[in-house]
Amino acid sequence: MLPATSKLCAAISYRHLRNMTGLRRQAAVAISQELSRLACRSPGPGAWINQVRRRSSLLSSRLEEKPFSEMEMSYIKQGEEALQKSLSILGDQDGWKTETVVGNGDKVLSKVLPDVGKVFRLEVVVDQPLDAVYSELVDNMEQMGEWNPNVQEVKILQKIGKDTVITHEKAAAPPGNIVGPRDFVSVRCAKRRGSTCVLAGMATSYGAMPEQDGFVRAENGPTCMILRPLPGSPLQTKLTWLLSIDLKGWLPKTIINQVLSQTQVDFANHLRERLAR
Repeated sequence: MLPATSKLCAAISYRHLRNMTGLRRQAAVAISQELSRLACRSPGPGAWINQVRRRSSLLSSRLEEKPFSEMEMSYIKQGEEALQKSLSILGDQDGWKTETVVGNGDKVLSKVLPDVGKVFRLEVVVDQPLDAVYSELVDNMEQMGEWNPNVQEVKILQKIGKDTVITHEKAAAPPGNIVGPRDFVSVRCAKRRGSTCVLAGMATSYGAMPEQDGFVRAENGPTCMILRPLPGSPLQTKLTWLLSIDLKGWLPKTIINQVLSQTQVDFANHLRERLAR
């Protein structure tokens, strides 16, 4: 019975893959190969990466019957690319250096990548169940400016299918205005499979949102948040945030690094306060 069931599942998967348009098919294969490679390389993150893959491909919910335009498919591909790159970075455990460790256990790590630059990784535990954290970060993302002082506004410009959105974000100027107002146009891809959630994104261009007066158009990505229940404590959530940002302009790297690492620590505290309310 087991071999017969396996063959049936394989046949169903093949038919789905065969029916994809060329672009979606290539993206699905690329993500599947990347997740397989990461699962084999890393004994730590590989466990949850492999879980995501087993609970049907990260692309499965993307394959709707509704056809997408060429531009929409381009945004979908960018979102999947951000996800793939982010998982690859997080799956490599070598070379991370500690930037900040807070008394409650929150910590920020960093490493320098040849093709990306300096990236930061926040690791925290939130005393709230995964559903509450996911809802706040994904379903209510446009409300982030209400509870995160580092964010002035998040606006969804376009939704594509169930998992991809184009957003415009305005960052609030930090104390002393040492960085100056920045804004971002991003493509975001949200995937949820079982007990693991992956929220990825990267900078994109969007004709209806050109550069704004008074703001420097910065670029982020690849960036990614991973949400998982804390092992042995389902009412707590482990959050890992990969942050990569090019703030543009003439800014000393020491200031940029200090601002970004502190921004991640502040984000965790503000998120806790929001969820507690």
